[in-house]
Parts: sequence; structure tokens; C-alpha cells
Amino acid sequence: MNPITIPIAELKPALAGLGKIINRRPTLPVLGCIRIERTKTGRVELAATDLDTAAVVQLDAPAQGDPAAFLVPYEDLNNAAKSCGRGDSLAITLVEDNQVAIRFPVGGQPTEHRCLSIPVDEFPDIASVCTNPIPLDRHLRDAIRDAMGCACTDTNRAILNGACLDVSQSTGHYVVATDGHHLFSSNSFTLPLKDSIIIPNHRFLGWKEFNQDGDWTLRAARSERKQPPRFEIGSRHWRFIAQSLEGRYPDWRAVVPNPNNVKTTVEIEFGAEEEDVIRTIARMPDPDAQHHAIGLEIASRRLSLLSKSPGTDQSTRVELSAIKAVGPDVTIHINRQFLTKALRLGLTRIEITDPLTPLRFSNGGRQMIVMPVRPAPATSIHMSRTQSAPVASTTIPPRHAEQPERKPMTENSSTINGASRSTTAVASTQPAEKPALETALAQIDVIRGEFRSAVAGLSKLGDLLKQASREQKTSEREIQGVRQTLRSLQSVRI
Repeated sequence: MNPITIPIAELKPALAGLGKIINRRPTLPVLGCIRIERTKTGRVELAATDLDTAAVVQLDAPAQGDPAAFLVPYEDLNNAAKSCGRGDSLAITLVEDNQVAIRFPVGGQPTEHRCLSIPVDEFPDIASVCTNPIPLDRHLRDAIRDAMGCACTDTNRAILNGACLDVSQSTGHYVVATDGHHLFSSNSFTLPLKDSIIIPNHRFLGWKEFNQDGDWTLRAARSERKQPPRFEIGSRHWRFIAQSLEGRYPDWRAVVPNPNNVKTTVEIEFGAEEEDVIRTIARMPDPDAQHHAIGLEIASRRLSLLSKSPGTDQSTRVELSAIKAVGPDVTIHINRQFLTKALRLGLTRIEITDPLTPLRFSNGGRQMIVMPVRPAPATSIHMSRTQSAPVASTTIPPRHAEQPERKPMTENSSTINGASRSTTAVASTQPAEKPALETALAQIDVIRGEFRSAVAGLSKLGDLLKQASREQKTSEREIQGVRQTLRSLQSVRI
């Protein structure tokens, strides 16, 4: 059989993309392999899958020979590609039923590496979605990318782990994503889809090379067995195939504030100084390790950022220029990370109803809904509520009996960033001494918050340890590849 020759200049980018599909520790050996196929049209295709998603790339270089296909372990092929220069080529041949030979130059001398090959029949079938392609313009692609940045990362809430192409209403289609604390949506487009699709937040979709590989197209097909729709996103060289997340997406429109109830509106008009404002937000004191609260104070048609240093009652106030504010004075606290994200997305219009209602950042057809948070206490978090300084009534006003209860951002959530809405009432005067039982219950809430912060810290530490372990294994594989190359060089006789 004629070998399949692949230029290294095309192979390395292809392996970088396929590596985002292949798991580092595949559950099955065949899932750690790449299917290399020489098609009837004389092109070479490389494919990888993890059973849930798949990616296929077609190379530009023509291939001579009859149609053929075999499997090559990803690690062996990747190590061989690393040993070659950009102008080199790599030839792969199936020498036996369970063995392939990879020939590549090292130091100007040809070298051969043989590795085991699984029968190609065992590779999972990657079914193409045979429907008419739907062009995705840059506006829609950017909306999907921005929505993925607001999607939930908690695997226990799988339905929120992606961006929803909501076509449930004929009047307008949306790209939506939320994590329960903030929500992003974008409209001003119409897709010829019969069913909504929830695109999983996969790292391949955020890969720079895929985003720069020409225009995107979308294909979607209904399942015959009441399964979620299957879709394919294609570019000039790549095809990404996956299944829509299973389940019904929450009614996200329920948390969007009613425009008729908006009382205060702020228009931010800065341009080149946007990064300066974002850096200022990052440098302001952050006493709230859980919610990273920062205050937005609108007073006398001016907008100021508020933040308190830990253990003090003094607020750091930074006034923003180039703004237009209309409406009554109000102060609301939100997560500073969401504020920074909204500014980076160019959402410079802020609509506020009251300190307890979600506020809306918008620009044209794009919007971000952010849930307010309770401002961080000025004193130490170890103090009980009866000992802490009272919160000003302009920050979180008392909740009156006639005020309607607002819906949470998800269907099963009754809290905002861990703080119950039913406990946000704060007296505007000096509070009276509370009974011992009520004080004990308040202390339980404080301890619960500290425990959640500790769990979050342990989770972050675990992620760092996993990353360090992956980096160590990568270094060991690279060292092993160098040793193997040196052994090959030692066996060469001139």
C-alpha cells in the first residue's frame, strides 16, 4: 500500500485541534487514536472522537494512491511531528494488520518508528449531518463566543453548560447562556431551525485556529428516537460534530427586567480609557472573597465605584467621567468580575430598577443581566451580625411586605450568589438587641459562608495540582521523545 504522506506544516495544526477532542486518559484505547484516511477524491482526512464530540480536518495537500484508512495512536504521531521541521513531511504506512510505520527525517537522515494499530473497524462511526448548511456570520459567531464566556461550568447543572440557540419564538431568535448569577443574550438574527440547540461549551470551539479558519456554517438534524438534535459546525478545513445538550433550557426571559420599570439609566461613553477603568476596578479593595462585590453609586447624575477595605468603615470611591445618568439616585452592588466582563463586551448602557432587582447592561441587541449581591461588611467576617456595623439603607433597602417576590435566575434556585432574598432586609436605624437564638442562627449563616469559601479554595487548589501533574507528564513525554530520537541517531551509521 502506498504510504500516506502528510506535510508537517499541515500536520501540526491538525494535531493541535484534534488534541482538544482526545482525552489525556481515554477510557478505551481506540479513543486515543486518530483515524487517517485517504479519500476517493485524493485528500487526506484526520478524525478524532471522545464518543460525545468529534472533529474532522481535511488537509490541502493532495494524496497519491488508492483509498485507505488506518488508526495511529495520537501520542506516537504527535511525538514524531515534534521531531520534524516545518518543511519536512511524514509518511505513514500500514505494514501489518496491527502495526503502522511512521517515517520521518531526523537530522537529515530518515527514521522509522513503528507502533501498534487498532483495526479501523473499531473506530466509532462519525456520522455526518446531511442537511442544508446555514451560514453563521461574524456577528452570530461573536455572540456564541461571548455567550460561552457566561455559561455555567458546574457539571451538576449540565443544561447550563453551553450556549442555547433559542428559536422558540418566531419574532426573534437569541443566543443565550447563564450560570445562574449572570446571563448573556444576543438577538437581531433569524435561523432556519425547527428546534432550539444547546451547543456545549467545548474548548475546541474557543480554539483560535478554528475561529480563524474561514466562515462558519451550521447543520442540524432532528433525531428519530426523541434524542437531542445533532449538529455540525464547519469551517474551511474543519468539521465539529456534537449533540445538543439534553433537557429543556430554563425560561431565561423571566429574569430580564421589565423596561417599563427601569428608574435609573446610565450611558458610559469612554473609549480609549476603557482598559484604564478595568484596571482601576481590579485594583480597588476586595474584602468579599466569595462574591467580589463592588458598588455602583449614582448620585447627582454622577457614577462612582465603591469598595471598602477589610476591617475599615471607609469606602474607596472612584468617580467615572464621560457618563450620562438619568433618574433618581441609587446604589447597587454587583460582582466586579461581571462588571469587567460587561465593559469588555462593550455593554455600556446600564439600566437599574432598584438595589434588589437584576440590572441590565446592554448595547444594541446584546445584553447581560447581572444579579445584585449583598455588600461586604466593613468589619471582620468572624463577627456575628449583632456586632457588625449596620449597612446603609441606600445600599440594600428594607424589603416591604407589598414588594413582589422576584424570580431567581434558575428554576431551582432561591438565592442570589448564596444570599437569601428573604433575609436581605436591613433596618435603616440602629438595630435592637436580638434574642440569643436569632443570634445563633445568624452565626450559622456566617460559618456556612466561610465553609463555602474553604471548599472553593480547595477546588481551586485541586485544579492547580491537576494542571501541575499534566505539565509534568507532558515534560516526561517530551524527554522520552528526545531519548528515542537520540537512540535512533546512535543507530545511524555513515
